[in-house]
Amino acid sequence: MREPPPTLPPPWRQSLPRLAIRVGIAVAFAWVGLQFYEWITLQAMTMTGIGGSQMMLGLLALVLLGYAILIAIPFMPGVEIGAALLLMEGARVAPFVFLATVAGLFMAFIFGRLVSLDWLHRVLRDLRLLRLCAMIDRIKTQAPRDRLDGLTTTLPKPLARMLVDWRYLMIAALINLPGSVVIGGGGGILMVAGISRLFHPGWMLLTLALGVAPIPLGVWLWGTDLLR
Repeated sequence: MREPPPTLPPPWRQSLPRLAIRVGIAVAFAWVGLQFYEWITLQAMTMTGIGGSQMMLGLLALVLLGYAILIAIPFMPGVEIGAALLLMEGARVAPFVFLATVAGLFMAFIFGRLVSLDWLHRVLRDLRLLRLCAMIDRIKTQAPRDRLDGLTTTLPKPLARMLVDWRYLMIAALINLPGSVVIGGGGGILMVAGISRLFHPGWMLLTLALGVAPIPLGVWLWGTDLLR
């Protein structure tokens, strides 16, 4: 298959206004996300002072929904909310924390699959990230199997095997990696996986379920001492 022609960056007079608008939107989005994170964290912390009433159930549902949304956002440390819920409420919320975590990460993956590659290419082109533009061109023009075969032949064998044959296992490992927020967090990792178009949604959902399960399952079976 022929390679797409090389991408050339636009003049700065064209790209700078677009970049300024995108940066402004990103900053505003990050600010709203942080405010939402603080508010959801506060709600989670106040749950211990509420009895087992309908209000408690409603607040728990709200916190879990907010947690699922936050964990889907790249670079947002939402996992701490899930850990706080497990520490405060123990086994009774463990299944719901598990479901919210899987739902949030899968939401990020689906968003990545649905994002317009043409739009992403334009953003990367304005940023002068031409190698990433070339990668987007390959995603658009080559079948997933062809791209996987290309990785197998061009990368060192151990790395190629990890990125191709064990790519689902690699995703499960990355979302459990301490400090993964510096590489985008679970939301960022799953969004990039979705953009790559190299992962089947069904297998990814199973991967997330298995990768997320150990801690909630441990708390459900043995209590919060597992986290202390």
